[in-house]
Amino acid sequence: QLQLVESGGGLVQPGGSLRLSCAASGLAFNWHTIGWFRQAPGREREWVSCISNGGATTNIADSVKGRFTISRDNAKKMVYLQMNILKPEDTAAYYCAVVKPTVQPMCVPLNDSWGQGTQVTVSS
Repeated sequence: QLQLVESGGGLVQPGGSLRLSCAASGLAFNWHTIGWFRQAPGREREWVSCISNGGATTNIADSVKGRFTISRDNAKKMVYLQMNILKPEDTAAYYCAVVKPTVQPMCVPLNDSWGQGTQVTVSS
């Protein structure tokens, strides 16, 4: 079974950047499409971006398009979310998860299992 652990969150000023990391352990990482999701206090969890198992196909939510980029390194069993031009509305706990292989029209988690996430706070 694949286990995912998020890291890289922190406090950043508006306009700043962060890179989140999702480290995988277990078998068959290369088989799975992986996505990033976020949840702000009082709001439902929403999808942010996902990337196919080989890295050739991605999808990204309109709210972060042009600012966030997803990537993966299968040799290292890592998925990254580069976040630039951060805004206060990006403040949330960010989670990575295995998602359904079809990344369009949106990233859908394969199950309801979530890790501890990593907190991103954008504030001056």
